[in-house]
Amino acid sequence: MIGKMSLVSPLWGAPRIHGELLKLGIEVSQATVAKYMARERKPPSQTWRTSLNNHAKQLVSTDFFVVPTLTFGVLYAFVVWAHDRRRLLHFNVTAHPTSEWTAQQLVEAFPWGGAPRYLLHDRDSIYEGSFRQRVRGMVIEEVLTAPRAPWQNPYAERLIGSIRRECLDHIILFSESSLRRTLNSYFDYYRRARTHLALDKDAPEPRAIQPQGLGAVVEIPEVGGLHHRYERRAA
Repeated sequence: MIGKMSLVSPLWGAPRIHGELLKLGIEVSQATVAKYMARERKPPSQTWRTSLNNHAKQLVSTDFFVVPTLTFGVLYAFVVWAHDRRRLLHFNVTAHPTSEWTAQQLVEAFPWGGAPRYLLHDRDSIYEGSFRQRVRGMVIEEVLTAPRAPWQNPYAERLIGSIRRECLDHIILFSESSLRRTLNSYFDYYRRARTHLALDKDAPEPRAIQPQGLGAVVEIPEVGGLHHRYERRAA
């Protein structure tokens, strides 16, 4: 138990763990606690994920992902993503992304102020120049991931994976407009209907629980029938 406590609470020292054990009715000396604590190779510190969670309400991520078309073209989709309730704030599509275009997307994501305190993104050169100037003008602090470390932007990576698995892998796209329509349909479903384990199986826009007496269950197709939403409606 001592080893497990020290692993799950790396900021605790022997006195703190000893105090917890006493409160559990376990009589043991503090010296014994210190002896059996798990030893880490590096000083105890918050993990990257813990840090992200601690700043979730003030943190927004951005990322690009590539989408091929039927005619072997390549489109780039850009997403702006809030961590607090897995909320998609903005997206757009282009065949020719630039720093200026990306900076404009940030403005469109926060048109009336309310910009986040922190912006997390990778080290792509597209985030330099005009984009960096815009970020500074909006008084946002950039948080850059380490080189070749996509896991440091885990929520955006998971979102993009969900988009591919649940939508784009099942659809043939022809152009920017068709990709934009498809993503708009999926994101509408994602915001209002799709449940998330991290949100206690609720949607980013909370869904009310419908009691059985409200009526029969109705199946509503979403994203062209790829997904469905279920609601109760009176007969």
